Amino acid sequence: EVYFKNLSKQKQKEVMEKNGNNHKLRVCVATCNRADYSKLAPIMFGIKAEPQFFELDVVVLGSHLIDDYGNTYRMIEQDDFDIHTRLHTIVRGEDEAAMVESVGLALVKLPDVLNRLKPDIMIVHGDRFDALALATSAALMNIRILHIEGGEVSGTIDDSIRHAITKLAHYHVCCTRSAEQHLIAMCEDHDRILLAGCPSYDKLLSAKNKDYMSIIRMWLGEDVKTRDYIVALQHPVTTDIKHSIKMFELTLDALISFNKRTLVLFPNVDAGSKEMVRVMRKKGIEHHPNFRAVKHVPFDQFIQLVAHAGCMIGNSSCGVREVGAFGTPVINLGTRQTGRETGENVLHVRDADTQDKILHALQLQFGKQYPCSKIYGDGNAVPRILKFLKSIDLKEPLQKKFCFPPVKDNISQDIDHILETQSALAVDLGGTNLRVAIVSMKGEIVKKYTQLNPKTYEDRLALILKMCVEAASEAVNVNCRILGVGISTGGRVNPREGIVLHSTKLIQEWSSVDLRTPISDALHLPVWVDNDGNCAALAERKFGHGKGIENFVTLITGTGIGGGIVHQHELIHGSSFCAAELGHIVVSLDGPECLCGSQGCIEAYASGIALQREAKKLHDDDLLLVEGMSMKEEEIVTAAHLIQAAKLGNTKAESILRTAGTALGLGVVNILHTVNPSLVILSGVLANHYVNAVKDVINRQALSSVKTVDVVVSNLADPALLGAASLVLDYTTRRIY
Repeated sequence: EVYFKNLSKQKQKEVMEKNGNNHKLRVCVATCNRADYSKLAPIMFGIKAEPQFFELDVVVLGSHLIDDYGNTYRMIEQDDFDIHTRLHTIVRGEDEAAMVESVGLALVKLPDVLNRLKPDIMIVHGDRFDALALATSAALMNIRILHIEGGEVSGTIDDSIRHAITKLAHYHVCCTRSAEQHLIAMCEDHDRILLAGCPSYDKLLSAKNKDYMSIIRMWLGEDVKTRDYIVALQHPVTTDIKHSIKMFELTLDALISFNKRTLVLFPNVDAGSKEMVRVMRKKGIEHHPNFRAVKHVPFDQFIQLVAHAGCMIGNSSCGVREVGAFGTPVINLGTRQTGRETGENVLHVRDADTQDKILHALQLQFGKQYPCSKIYGDGNAVPRILKFLKSIDLKEPLQKKFCFPPVKDNISQDIDHILETQSALAVDLGGTNLRVAIVSMKGEIVKKYTQLNPKTYEDRLALILKMCVEAASEAVNVNCRILGVGISTGGRVNPREGIVLHSTKLIQEWSSVDLRTPISDALHLPVWVDNDGNCAALAERKFGHGKGIENFVTLITGTGIGGGIVHQHELIHGSSFCAAELGHIVVSLDGPECLCGSQGCIEAYASGIALQREAKKLHDDDLLLVEGMSMKEEEIVTAAHLIQAAKLGNTKAESILRTAGTALGLGVVNILHTVNPSLVILSGVLANHYVNAVKDVINRQALSSVKTVDVVVSNLADPALLGAASLVLDYTTRRIY
């Protein structure tokens, strides 16, 4: 609340003047159940904290007022909100007819309440049948409606209800980019859609560090440890009640067999919930020593319970939405959340038709820890929503406008609605420098930071974290929303676990290093790690010559020689993550020694280190410098001096470069004969010097069937950073189930 009180005073005056006569916006927030209150409460606190702008009226209805569901209206009172009206709208029966009758009863009672309150705007959340009654009443009484979490996709009748409310609502607050696009596709006015994130994330992302052991012990017992218990929350599927009850029975059987302490929450008020409660009692769940069955847990405490659980199981939207913020493993059962965007922490068991299948899922997921996911929010939803509310002009016509196709290609919000550019934090760990950049979805490097790469593991990791935190903070100032962190590093990498297995000799103390965990924990962002050669290939696939190409190979020619192979649009890692070590293709049995310990590798001939070695030999024999060249005594001999000498007619330098180009060309021929790509991309500082030599070798040595392959020089200015960004932008956790 203190935060909201300290918002800009000047902006407040401007908005008040716009609406004229210092009119306060009268906002009615109607809450129907424990789930929607967890999303609405942060907004209510924000509204309450700005009395100079808003008047808040709270209406409570639905299962909040039913003893069997925990009388959850009490938590609203405990949060110090004055409840203006309580409406008993639930017709008991917990079947399809009772849901219809409950909607009808709400429609009968709501007009009188709304006539008395006369709100300027009503805030309605989600997709429950109670919310449909609220939206219908407000729309027919010419009250503006702000709908929270529209545009999302899931299973059951909730989908239809959510989209019906969308058509009744005048303003929309959505949580994800996909939801925003769905609303636009549904012909909603672009200017009345705010991509804010989920309001509950404002509380979630600051909750995990609070004291939690007392909460765990209170609900699960004194002997329970963190990551050693399960939270189960399963609701009936109203479009297939019989099957969902059977699935619930199988879930309980699996949990009993799994033999871990489990907190089971009672289902919601939907049709079929009574039968599910009967199943719980039939199996003795309320008296089983391993189970704690409860009707309601306050949201603040529920956050702590799921944040430190070994697993969450069920079909609640909380599992696929909020729990991802903590990286807690989730088992999503059945079809109730079909279509939801989920993080990698969610394992879907759509056809949970046997106890063994659910038990196997528990064995796979229990006790794991996944990267934190921010698919549904970044912790700043409420300030955006309040700003959006203040921008509403009550003088505008109430009648909705629909934007029918064709939909604009470039959809954007007004800047006042704080629409950020989706971006990635890219990290490039080189032998000399450590670089961090903010990279946009279009491949634009918005801001870049460079430091010398420290020599020790501790200093290097500390510097990575420091630079990433600074860049993430700066992203807010440059209007970028960070989706995750991508790291490009030399050596052999296990991208599944985010671990550097073995380093090159250029980066010291960099073997068996877990990069994902510390960075993900520090930034609350998902983290991807891969080899620098693979990252260069990903950069080409997304931003460069490889865009739209099914099979291609990228070769990096720099300090070392590396690369990446893309086959059927996918990057090849190999069984031990050693694929595409192209610099270590042997092209001569008795060639020079390579840093890998072998002889005759491409890298031993054509890398920057190899050219520098040969340049030093020439210089030591006074055979490097020719007319037009000069060097200071203390100047270090580099590959650049060799190239300069060759350009000025030094025949020995020319011979060395010719041999290096031939070695690289022979390596490319081997690649063509092995994976048969349609394109070879040369990247790095030496690419322009080698491209013609490589083409000549292909023309002389390759089979006729591959001689026509295209060999091009990369046009990307910074493939390492762009490739690291591609890890995030291409493999972000926004998977659709």
